[in-house]
Order: sequence, then structure tokens, then C-alpha cells
Amino acid sequence: MQVHQILRSKPKGAVITVTPGTRVADAARLLAERRIGAVVVSADGKAPLGILSERDIVRDLGRRGSVCLDEKVDALMTRNLISCAPADSADAVLEKMTAGRFRHMPVMDGAEMVGIISIGDVVAARIAELAMEKDALAGMIMGN
Repeated sequence: MQVHQILRSKPKGAVITVTPGTRVADAARLLAERRIGAVVVSADGKAPLGILSERDIVRDLGRRGSVCLDEKVDALMTRNLISCAPADSADAVLEKMTAGRFRHMPVMDGAEMVGIISIGDVVAARIAELAMEKDALAGMIMGN
């Protein structure tokens, strides 16, 4: 399965972004309201500058306490993003996420962000793919 197929199964709409300079507390509120695990930091909604995840916020809360909530997302976001392309395979994305120990990845078509994919999205797609393979094999064995 390829990334573009996974993106088609996700709800339509733009990637949730915040602009540089947004307070961490506001980004955390957005994560909670939208029930998402990460938000992309972007000045224009198309070119990612970084990503801020729940893990980033919790890690800093544990280190420094609630003072981090008044800081800007720029201070906590991950800047060196690893991205994927729509034609990439789910297996390749899963390998990158596992090796890098992160759970969200921007999907880039050239210089433009066209989506975001989570490890949950990839795992759900692989489970569906494996179920179809199992059903196909069972059909072959049963002579269907």
C-alpha cells in the first residue's frame, strides 16, 4: 500500500497547522480539541518548518514544568523533519518512523505539504492489507 492510498482514507481537509510564534498552550489546546497527536508549524500551511507533538510538550513539561506553556512553538518543535512522498510504501514509512522513534510524518509533493500521516494510519492500513491477503488466501484454499 502506498501513502497516497492511506491519505485517501483519512478525513478530507487541510493539515492542521499553527504559525511560528504560536504559544505552546494554544497548540496544546488545538491538539486536545482536534484529538490529534501533532501539529505542523508552518507560516503558509504548505511548507513545514517543524512539528510539535504531544510528546514534545509532555517531555518539556516534565523537565521544566508549566513555564513551557507560555513559550512559542518554535522553542519546542522538531525542526529536522523526515517526510515521505505520496508514492512511498507504507512499509518504508513504518521503517522510517520506527527507526526515528516518531509517530507523525508530513507527506510532501515536491516542496508542498499535501498531508500528514501517523503511525496509527500506517498500522491500520497494514492491518487492512493483511486481512485482505488472508481472505484471498482462504478463498484460494477453499476453492472460491
